[in-house]
Amino acid sequence: MIRSALGYSIISRALESQLIDIDVHDLRDYTSDKRRTIDDSPFGGGAGMVMKPEPVFDAVEAIENWQNAEIVLMTPQGRPFSQQIAKELSAKKHLVMVCGHYEGFDERIREHLATDEISIGDYVLTGGELAALVVIDSVSRLLPGVLGNEKSLGDESFENDLLEYPQYTRPAVYREWPTPDVLLSGHHAKIAAWQLAQQEERTRERRPDLWARYNAIKMQKEAEDALLKRKSRRRRSPEAEIGENNRDLSASGIEDAVMIDRKDMTEETS
Repeated sequence: MIRSALGYSIISRALESQLIDIDVHDLRDYTSDKRRTIDDSPFGGGAGMVMKPEPVFDAVEAIENWQNAEIVLMTPQGRPFSQQIAKELSAKKHLVMVCGHYEGFDERIREHLATDEISIGDYVLTGGELAALVVIDSVSRLLPGVLGNEKSLGDESFENDLLEYPQYTRPAVYREWPTPDVLLSGHHAKIAAWQLAQQEERTRERRPDLWARYNAIKMQKEAEDALLKRKSRRRRSPEAEIGENNRDLSASGIEDAVMIDRKDMTEETS
């Protein structure tokens, strides 16, 4: 299943170009009985089967330099996968993803082998292979050279906690449905403002969770900028403060008051 999926599109080209390297290991190759058993019934009873620790430990420990790898269990109990986690994993040099089956893993695999656990959503799959492929695809495309146009990464959904803005292409009018005029204007500043407004509107309507986080970060950034501005003003010399205050008063149309104040100040300092 995994080898087949890796043979297409961007991931396939990345493998051919040796931008990434992906190896697939069959847990059954690391069993010792004739039936190549990787599961057994749970202690204490219960429905289903549990993945045995021996094949998993032996498979991972047979991988070169496994001690320095991030060993990820694909499991519904893991932390929810996100674009931020994809970025985090893309910074790792070596990932080992262990795909679960049946009722899950022997707990000793979690406790003594895994360094991370990831879930791709609140639903159950027949195996962790599809989940691993999702992570492989999402992480690989973040690596340098894998995408043809890496600038597109910054405009995608979930960047800066915003969904992507609407996209249009030729023809400009299709079945009497026109492209927004601003996108045809060639005015880059107006286009950027329209795109941001669309991102904010879509995120607010469709993903209130992202919108709340975006707003919180935005407000924090504004507060930090205001604090830096106040600190910058405190560091200025008194002469600079006087000059700035006079410019503000002049802009308000009271130049005479400025001149009187300046004259009084000159007399006092002399």
